[in-house]
Amino acid sequence: MKPKKQRRAPAKRPGEIIEAALALFVEKGFAGTRLDDVAARAGLSKAAIYLYFEDKTALFQGVVRQAIGSNLLTVEGLAKAHQGPVAMLIPAILDFMASRVEDTPMASIAKVVIAESRAFPEIGRFYLKEVIGRGIPIFEGLIARGVESGEFRKVDPMLTVRSLIGPMLLSIIWKTVFEPIGAEKLDARALARHHADLMLHALRPS
Repeated sequence: MKPKKQRRAPAKRPGEIIEAALALFVEKGFAGTRLDDVAARAGLSKAAIYLYFEDKTALFQGVVRQAIGSNLLTVEGLAKAHQGPVAMLIPAILDFMASRVEDTPMASIAKVVIAESRAFPEIGRFYLKEVIGRGIPIFEGLIARGVESGEFRKVDPMLTVRSLIGPMLLSIIWKTVFEPIGAEKLDARALARHHADLMLHALRPS
């Protein structure tokens, strides 16, 4: 008798679909990824995908939530739990962000959004709300805290945060666009440490 095929638990299927979709979005982009290919890679029928995701956009949103959402929760937790000087926390958060750029698909997902949001604005709007819209206020709150306590000089938190995270965006673009065509390798964590040092010196009260 042939051994019976092991049936995968339905609870595991969304994760399997997201894993397959992530690989294809990174490899082929949003436009080039077909749900038929996602189903084939996940070893499921296309109909099974529709049980969990309404369409390709909803699937991409699921990928973003899984690939980046947990990182945001970590940063939110660090900011809420921290009681000491803000200057001690900023390098730690930047280093964590850089480690995600180095070690996870975060950079590749961001590249898809940057490259294809004009053609598919719904994915750009989602990323703006769920990633940037959650991440920026965390940093703005920290800068405002530092200014209020006198630890930092009086600066505009909104503009300061955009200056603070600029090198992370550079790292994403460098690693996903320029390194694959032969540019020298960028150490995102070294850049994060260097930039944190520059920013903290610039934020000190006169």
